[in-house]
Amino acid sequence: MAPARSTSRRRGPLGTVAFVGAGPGDPGLLTVRAVEVLARADVVVLDRPEHRSLLDSCRPEVEVLDGACGEDGQPLGQAQRARLVTRAAKGAGLVVRLMSGDPGTFNGLSEEAAACAKLGVPIEIVPGVSAVSGVPAYAGVPLTSSAARRVHVLPGAGAETDWGLHAAADTTLVLLGDEREVSAAAEALVAAGRDPQTPVAVTADGTTTAQRTLVSTLERVASELDTAGLGDRLVTVVGDVVAVREQLSWYETKPLFGWRVLVPRTKDQAAALTARLRAHGAVPEEVPTISVEPPRNPQQMERAIRGLVEGRYEWIAFTSVNALKAVRERLQECGLDARALSGLKVAAVGERTAEGLRAWGITPDLVPGGEQSAQGLVADWPPYDDVLDPIDRVFLPRADIATETLVAGLRELGWEVDDVTAYRTVRAAPPAAAVREAIKAGRFDAAVFTSSSTVRNLVGIAGKPHPATVVACIGPQTARTAEDNGLRVDVIADSPSAEALADALAEHGASRRRTVAEPHEVKPRPSDKRRSATKHTAT
Repeated sequence: MAPARSTSRRRGPLGTVAFVGAGPGDPGLLTVRAVEVLARADVVVLDRPEHRSLLDSCRPEVEVLDGACGEDGQPLGQAQRARLVTRAAKGAGLVVRLMSGDPGTFNGLSEEAAACAKLGVPIEIVPGVSAVSGVPAYAGVPLTSSAARRVHVLPGAGAETDWGLHAAADTTLVLLGDEREVSAAAEALVAAGRDPQTPVAVTADGTTTAQRTLVSTLERVASELDTAGLGDRLVTVVGDVVAVREQLSWYETKPLFGWRVLVPRTKDQAAALTARLRAHGAVPEEVPTISVEPPRNPQQMERAIRGLVEGRYEWIAFTSVNALKAVRERLQECGLDARALSGLKVAAVGERTAEGLRAWGITPDLVPGGEQSAQGLVADWPPYDDVLDPIDRVFLPRADIATETLVAGLRELGWEVDDVTAYRTVRAAPPAAAVREAIKAGRFDAAVFTSSSTVRNLVGIAGKPHPATVVACIGPQTARTAEDNGLRVDVIADSPSAEALADALAEHGASRRRTVAEPHEVKPRPSDKRRSATKHTAT
């Protein structure tokens, strides 16, 4: 057992064990009830590494136990896993046992629940989306139709299987197994009388952005699997329903499906961008390039905060979320809140910064109507009027590497500016050698830049992306920096937000798809086309 988080556990009487369906892979397929239960969990027992992505719903202090292997690294049997679950229940209020797909479908629910019942441990069962239905749905393959009214499900192709029971033309067969079992099943079905031309869809890594689907027939599937390299955990659908995949394939035809996208980021900011990229089918890979840290000399910031409280300023201008965060945290350290900005006019660059202000209870007085940048803010900023403006000073909290465009522009308009370093941006350590090589060799289909500093720092610590890599920038200033560093900019977002940047890249990807006819069989990702390897591999 390998705890992944805090090992502190609430002591007391027997707790409850909730058997929770984790779904087939896509975290978005967790049920509302599953999320609620995970949020209350004291202990989570999981048996697949990929289930760790579901722990975002949990409290930070939750204890996570490995239900796949024991302390000796050997796989746990069903009885051993049941003992692990019941032992956890003796010292915790709520134990969540995460199970792939649906707990009651080809899982060890009955054995583990029986062990709980024997010890008097209360249980709850939270159904989940089964791979049996979820994976075919993501592959665009329905399980029934007007001509296929029966669905048979097999957990594998065992020697004892009576294949004659599954050979009828109006039966859809769903098989869970590896390549060897799929090949054996195809041969056995043909021998039992099923038409060799019956369509077959084999899906690997279903419902994730690594999903791959091979469309074949019973006659050809064995030989085609040899070269497809789909792996071991497969969901196979046999039947005429596979033919409608041409019309229903919705997931693998997303504009960025399978694209490996480089996301240079600050230490703690990329969630919104990566989530939006995944929604478009991409496989984002975050690479830290800068870390946001407090200023070396905090006295300048302290004087500005004191001046803010004392009424020294007419305006405060936030040019980034980081600047807003720095001011907010400094006020909180002083025991103050948003009321400290009462009476000030507030300006914000970018919708994310404006949203951050609104979340703090402040409606910005000025957000640029055109270009969301320092230059756009100056274009909309009113000149100082000694009659209408009782105070002529602006508080401008910014990064240590900010340009002088805004300061110079405000001074030209007659304003005095306190240009204060609210935070520093520090270059991160170089990424792993494999990542650096992937960047230079073009194994990333796209790179998205959210600021000029991410451009400069990525080039500094990892080198320039390959010319074949699509470069997308959040705005004109970032694009200019990218071009100054020798990059060709392909995409510029319409507005400076993570969502707009991801959407702009998706639109670019969709336009590329429209220019090339895309088959619905297993197809290489854009980056795979630049590799010499012949097998299709999941990123």
